[in-house]
Amino acid sequence: MAGRATEPEVIWSRPERAGRGPRPAYSRADIAAAAVRIADAEGLDAVSMRRVAAELGCGTMSLYNYVPRKEDLLELMVDAVGGEHELWEPSGDWRADMVRVAHQTRDLMRRHPWLPRLMSGLHGFSPRALRYLEHCLVCLDPLDAAPGTKLELVAMLNGVVTMYVANELAVAERVRSLPWSEEQENAVRFAYLAGRIATGAYPRMAAALAQDSGPVDLEAAFGRTLGRLLDGFEPRGRNDAANGGAGPVGRDRPHPDPDEGA
Repeated sequence: MAGRATEPEVIWSRPERAGRGPRPAYSRADIAAAAVRIADAEGLDAVSMRRVAAELGCGTMSLYNYVPRKEDLLELMVDAVGGEHELWEPSGDWRADMVRVAHQTRDLMRRHPWLPRLMSGLHGFSPRALRYLEHCLVCLDPLDAAPGTKLELVAMLNGVVTMYVANELAVAERVRSLPWSEEQENAVRFAYLAGRIATGAYPRMAAALAQDSGPVDLEAAFGRTLGRLLDGFEPRGRNDAANGGAGPVGRDRPHPDPDEGA
């Protein structure tokens, strides 16, 4: 099809306006904004070259002159919403800044529920993504770790937040699809679980659930998840001290119970 790329290329390496001729009718920002509007309102599956062209009021073939492939359109979308990230002056406390990064990323994904599906390495090198990644690494300057370790921290943090939000969105979507209330659904499922636990076949599950204090505080759980991830990147000496000299939290040492001794 005319206008489509025949070899692999990164859209960011291609000038937005190539060759001579009249001024383009649309910018990449215009195209990305149209695609984001569709995805926000109707979901990612509703985004197509034809649908975006209709939103802009142009022909589908004309759109290919600006965006050779749908993959490029997705790149534009991720970069566009990446502009919503705030770049603040680092506080000097790398943990606090990483928690702020995580919450900001979570909020962004909640505003654009289609975003977790696109958060992969393929969509990680747009101009705004690189700018934000550099900002995160600047926030990690106070951390005594190798540059590669800091990059790994940011990648892991982003991965954890993406999975967390994807699960939140999946649960919310399932609840919306139920022909009865969430409370009714949970009552039936928990009754079944209680019956299975009562058989004695799952003693460790029984012990864990015996400490259940009621509905999970999702915000607190998110905070604990972040804290335990960041614990793994603390310099060894500090982590040893925090864990009573028993070494870093990890595969051979479970994380201490935050409620222990309360």
